[in-house]
Amino acid sequence: MKKIVFTIIMLASVMILRAQDQSSVRTGWTFGVLPSFSYDADLGLQLGLLTNIYYFGDGHTYPEYLHSFYAEAATTSKHYGLYRVSYDSKYLIPNHRLSVDLTYLPDAMCDFYGFNGYQTLYLAENLDEVSRAYYKMKRNMFRFSADLQGEISKPFYWNVGLGLLNYDNGTVDVDRLNSYANESSDPLPDTITLFDKYVALGLVSAAEAKGGAHPYLHGGLTFDTRDRQQNPHRGMHADAFLTYYAGLGTTADYNNLKLNAAFRHYVPIIDNRLTFAYRLGTQLTLAGNSPFYLNTYVNQLYMQRVMYEGLGGGNTLRGVLRNRVVGNGFAYANVELRMQVAHFRIGKENFYIGLNPFLDGGLVLQPYDMSVVEKVNTVLEDFDLDQSAYAPHLGAGCGLKVAMNDNFVLSVDWATPVDKRDNSKMSNLYIKMGYMF
Repeated sequence: MKKIVFTIIMLASVMILRAQDQSSVRTGWTFGVLPSFSYDADLGLQLGLLTNIYYFGDGHTYPEYLHSFYAEAATTSKHYGLYRVSYDSKYLIPNHRLSVDLTYLPDAMCDFYGFNGYQTLYLAENLDEVSRAYYKMKRNMFRFSADLQGEISKPFYWNVGLGLLNYDNGTVDVDRLNSYANESSDPLPDTITLFDKYVALGLVSAAEAKGGAHPYLHGGLTFDTRDRQQNPHRGMHADAFLTYYAGLGTTADYNNLKLNAAFRHYVPIIDNRLTFAYRLGTQLTLAGNSPFYLNTYVNQLYMQRVMYEGLGGGNTLRGVLRNRVVGNGFAYANVELRMQVAHFRIGKENFYIGLNPFLDGGLVLQPYDMSVVEKVNTVLEDFDLDQSAYAPHLGAGCGLKVAMNDNFVLSVDWATPVDKRDNSKMSNLYIKMGYMF
């Protein structure tokens, strides 16, 4: 997939709404505006805009903000979109953190590489010999979440939240995508995809193949000794929580209970200039029946990114294909060395440029039962059940960070897979906002 992205223009596009302080402490309102342009052979031309608005008040909490508003909108000529608004604050309700998120993500070419990691083969030649859509499906997702955190006794906190995930799934709409193709691009052939084969085998049921609505409730505990909420340099952050998903309509049989646990540790090496950071996490299905698309979503106590998708891709395993590692339960780890190599000011704003080499890894802990595959000879070329479903998947690389006021961070990560079975591309670029964790 060829993509041209021109987003390294943040410094030119940063706009300041209000400034009150000549010192390095920020006060009042500040926001960064980031336009982007991209082209994707399947998704088309993308135009979008995002902004992160912070309010620091009189600056006594700096670099922590009093209120954060985030908005992003992007659309493409082939009807892929990203639309999100969110709010986060520890001060709107005294002594409580409130996070609200509303997101719609229509995806005409969502990655689908099957279940159990290496037990489902990824063959790059299928992209040329069969179709660019062979490892794709349609997945339109709507999400609403509202989460509240309160203090028990520092550093312990309680968390409760509710929300809704609604999925509209299906096979790739080839006719619609081809109707937006230009004369220079090859049309997508109308052929069977890996997702179609999974449905035919019954590995994906007819009900979950179409998606559905899943309201949820979650609650848990957090341990937090970080020195700051955004981009910490020292301290620990751990959480453990349960999420109950209900199923509505055709997915009424897909009620389930999931357990999530994560531990993040930030170890200062040289003041605030060099930090060793790592994250360990797991998600397990404790009871009920979880549809495959909820097993590609990593539950969170509160939203800080547009999408928490795993395992694979820029949110969990950089360098590994998005959704490459799917099971009813999984574990993951991320290790980074965060270096601030240069500090400077533009007007009244504080900037730094950072580098962070990293190593990511993940594996399935609760695999799917794939025994039905052995009874069907016609699709065995897509599977290798002799491989272990528990095999680890690794990616490594280095990131470039451009940060304004320690909060607005443009992240450009380059990564490569350790094993080509996870991605035939040895060079993968991820351009996002903020650090991964």
